Order: sequence, then structure tokens, then C-alpha cells
Amino acid sequence: MKPEAVSAPPLHVTRWFNSDVPIDLAALRGRVVLLHAFQMLCPACVSHGLPQAVKARELFRETDLAVIGLHTVFEHHAVMDAAALQVFIAEYRLTFPIGIDEPADTGSIPLTMQAYRLQGTPSLVLIDRAGQVRASHFGIVDDMALGGMIGRLIGEERAGAPAEARSAPDADARGGLACEDDGCRAPGD
Repeated sequence: MKPEAVSAPPLHVTRWFNSDVPIDLAALRGRVVLLHAFQMLCPACVSHGLPQAVKARELFRETDLAVIGLHTVFEHHAVMDAAALQVFIAEYRLTFPIGIDEPADTGSIPLTMQAYRLQGTPSLVLIDRAGQVRASHFGIVDDMALGGMIGRLIGEERAGAPAEARSAPDADARGGLACEDDGCRAPGD
């Protein structure tokens, strides 16, 4: 049986870069959204995830696909602050909107990362035109596979075709932090 569609939770962001106004997912209805969660110090984010988000932004029309970055810090908080992120964004010439995920009052996992049950960084979430989460993936995703997923979602009816949500596994079942070639896994809280 296919899982039911899950409405995309709101973004909990403390500051936006490359956007004059806060990004509201409800305002993006009618477009597919690629939400890319990353950390500046995550090797797979820098080598694969962010370049992939840039490619997606360049390949698809802005009227069809909104690319949003989410700097979701669950480790090394002191060195990954807003000032460092601003320099990082400029150095890597990132032009799509990027928000800083709001830290939680307790634990190391920020609020949006918790709401989307993301396993670590890089992670990507695809949200369909109707605001339903259709894919959530931790680690490196093949460019062709991602392009195909985005293309299928763009091709669906604007009113919203039946949604098939794929959610990430429960963070508590995965164990502790580990940075490997394909990503940095968040610790279980």
C-alpha cells in the first residue's frame, strides 16, 4: 500500500539570505519546491548537494520549480553562524533563497529538520504543486534521478495529482552522528 500524502510543514527560519521577504511554502503552491538542507562544513553538501541545487535552479523554469536552501546546523554551532553563512553564500555564488533553520530549545536538531524528520545533511525534500511532501532523501541523489523526479512533479496537473509521500525513517532508529563521503548523519535526540 502506498503511504498517504503528507502536507509540507512550515519552515522555521530565523533569517533569510537572497530573499527580501520570508519564504512561505503556502505562497509557492502551484510550483514544485526543492528544499535542500545543508551545512557549510558537510563535505557532501559542498561537493554534491549544493552544486546539484544550483543545477536544478538553472535547468528548470522558476515558474515551475522553486529551489530553497536550508542551513540546518546540528553540529559545530559556534563556527557556522549567520556571518559565516553570508560569506559562504557569497563565495559559492549561491543565488537561491537560503534560510537558517531555527535552533531548538533543547537538543541539537533544529526545528525544520525535526519537522521534516531529516536524517542529516545533505538532505533534499520535494514538495508538489499542492504542498504535499513527495520525496525526502538523505545523502547523495543521482542528478538524473532527481531531474526525473522533478520533471514528473512539474508535469502533474496544477490542481494536484494523487500524492505519494516518502518520509525519512525515524531519527532515533539510526544512532549517532557520522560524517562520511555521502553526508553527515544527525545524532538521535
